[in-house]
Amino acid sequence: MDAIAPIVGIDVSKDRLDVHVRGPDERFDVARDTEGIAALVERLRAVAPKAIGLEATGGLEAIVVASLAEAGLPVLVVNPAQVRAFARALGERAKTDAIDAAVIAHFVEATAPEIRPLADAETRLLADLVARRRQIVAMMTSERQRRASAPPRVRKSIDRLLKALARELDSLDHDIDGAVRRSPAWREKENLLTSVPGVGPVIARTLIAELPELGTLDRRRIAALAGLAPWTRQSGRWRGKSFIGGGRASVRTALHMGALVASRRNPALKAFRDKLVAQGKPKMVALVATARKLLTILNAIIRDGTPWHAQNA
Repeated sequence: MDAIAPIVGIDVSKDRLDVHVRGPDERFDVARDTEGIAALVERLRAVAPKAIGLEATGGLEAIVVASLAEAGLPVLVVNPAQVRAFARALGERAKTDAIDAAVIAHFVEATAPEIRPLADAETRLLADLVARRRQIVAMMTSERQRRASAPPRVRKSIDRLLKALARELDSLDHDIDGAVRRSPAWREKENLLTSVPGVGPVIARTLIAELPELGTLDRRRIAALAGLAPWTRQSGRWRGKSFIGGGRASVRTALHMGALVASRRNPALKAFRDKLVAQGKPKMVALVATARKLLTILNAIIRDGTPWHAQNA
């Protein structure tokens, strides 16, 4: 391994960051606060690492990743499930924060994932707003389901909460709309994406916020990012069913909704889905293939800057 460019793994917890520098095998920890992160940035600048890996931890890693990226350090977020599988493959049964940091560094060295530019502050804010909108919609759905079997007194409480959530949803929609309208680049992207029958503002803004690589990668890599790439299962003469998985769940969900609508309103995608069903494909398989086809079309539209009506689907 190149000693001049070591690999760094960071295990993120609520109050602390455990760091492992693979090469010199240096270990240290800092507090997960303003002073600790600033000290981490300075220390890693001196190390000049080839890559810095952190697991996605439900948001705890966000401020650390942003700080490292703004300092010009090569940071990437890795999939926790893949790191755990890698640890099991190594026979690593013990689990501490320090060991986790070492495993992350080893995983990044072994897999050499591509380091892509991270989203800027405005894109991260838009992604947070879109994610919060998704949470509010989920809460409203749950409350409506509870209301169906609730007694009258509880129903009144649910109705009050639903009204409050509806107001918050309107407020978030206003904030998201304002963020998109303030950015000429986002407005152009939204107009291009919504030119496709079946893609509305919510789906377009989800893609803008949570799939910024759209239009910069080929169709296979963008499908893998969205979790729509089929995984083949076979061994010798045995052939198992292919499945999709991984990727960005929120993007995959948005594309599934777009595929459902497009299967009815978009002539090209409706014909594509109907052909698969006529060939005997299960309806869910046909829907997933339609979502992948839709993503391929959207990727080409953003890449070429040409709206739907000029596309050959």
